[in-house]
Amino acid sequence: MKFFTNTFLFKRIAILISFLIVSLILWNTYTFFQKFKVEERAKMEIFATAQRELSTNTDLNASVDLQLKIIKNSRDIPMILVNEFGEIEYNNLDSIKGLDQDYVQDQLKKMKSENQPVEISYQGINKKFIYYRNSNLLNKLTYYPLALILILILFLSIIYLFYSSNKASETNKLWAGMAKETAHQIGTPLSSLLGWIAVLRTEKIDISYVDEIEKDVYRLNTIANRFSKIGSIPELKKENITIIIKKVFDYLEARSSKQINFSFSTDKNDHFVNLNDELFSWVIENLIKNGIDAMQRKGELRVHIESNENKVKIMISDTGKGMSKSLFKQIFNPGFTTKKRGWGLGLSLSKRIVEDYHKGIIFVQKSELEKGTTFEILLNKI
Repeated sequence: MKFFTNTFLFKRIAILISFLIVSLILWNTYTFFQKFKVEERAKMEIFATAQRELSTNTDLNASVDLQLKIIKNSRDIPMILVNEFGEIEYNNLDSIKGLDQDYVQDQLKKMKSENQPVEISYQGINKKFIYYRNSNLLNKLTYYPLALILILILFLSIIYLFYSSNKASETNKLWAGMAKETAHQIGTPLSSLLGWIAVLRTEKIDISYVDEIEKDVYRLNTIANRFSKIGSIPELKKENITIIIKKVFDYLEARSSKQINFSFSTDKNDHFVNLNDELFSWVIENLIKNGIDAMQRKGELRVHIESNENKVKIMISDTGKGMSKSLFKQIFNPGFTTKKRGWGLGLSLSKRIVEDYHKGIIFVQKSELEKGTTFEILLNKI
C-alpha cells in the first residue's frame, strides 16, 4: 500500500513540476518576444530618422555615411514605405514576388495588422509612413515554446513508457513465477495419483475405469507442464500434427455433451511441422472448448486439416452463436471475452503460442451471427 501511495505522490509531483516548467518557458518566451519586438520598433525608428536626415540634407559636402550605413544594414525586417500620395517603395521583400502589386498590397495589409507605422516627416511636410512586419527571426520565436513543449511531452512520454514497461515486466515475471510454482505444487499429488492408479490395476476393478482415470491424471500432468513452460522459450520438434490434434479431439469428444456432433477430417494422415506438443495442443483445446461453449453444448463441431507445398492449414468450426466482424481482432486481446464467466486469456494465449512461438498465423476465417464461427491456423510445413 505504501508503494502505491509513494508512486501516486511521485506522479503528482512530476505533473506539478512539468506544469511549472511549461509555465516558466511560456512566460520567459513571451517576455523575450515582447523585448525583441520593442527592439525591432527601435530599429525602425532609427531607420526612419536616417531616411529623414538623408532626404532633408541639402549640404552636399556633409557626411552621410552613417545614414547610408543604417539604411544599407536594415536587411532583416520587411518594410514598405508609403508617401502622402500613396506611392509605394518596399525593402526586404521577395524581389520577384514584389513585381506583383497584389502581393505587395497583401504584405502591406499584414504589416498594418501587426505593427503601428513609423512616420517620417520634416516640419510636417513630405510625410512618409514605414509599415513593417515582424522579422523572420521573431516569427520563428513564436514556435519556440511549442517546440519546447513537444520536447517536454516526448521526454515525459519516454519516462512514462519506461515505468510502464518496468511495471508490465514485473507483473509478467510475477505471473510466470506463480504459474511455475503452481505446476510444481501440482506435481506432488499427481505422482501420488499415478501410484494409486498402479494399485487400482491390481484390484478387481473394471480396467476401463482405471484407463479413463489414468487419462485424466496424464491430462493434469500435461496442464502442469504447460504452466511450467510459461515465461520460457519452448523447444520445438518435428511432429505429426495430425496425431496431436486427433488426440486432443478424441479426449474432448469423450467428455462432451452427446448432443454435439464431432467431425474430424484430413486430406492425408501425415502433416509434419516444428512445434511443441504440449503448448500447441493447448491451442486446439482452447478453440474446441470455445466452440462447445458457443453452441451451448448442442450443435456440430468440425476439425479439418489440409496442406499445400508450404503451409499446413487447420480449421476448427462450430455452429454456435457467432460474432460480428468488428470482433474478429478484438477477441485475441488479453482480457476480452464475450462470456459471462471467464478471464479472456484463452485466445490471447493461443495467439501468442501460434504466432510468437511457432511463427504461424491464427485468425477468424469467417463468422455469422447465429450460424457459427471458423478459426483458421496456418503453420509452416516441413
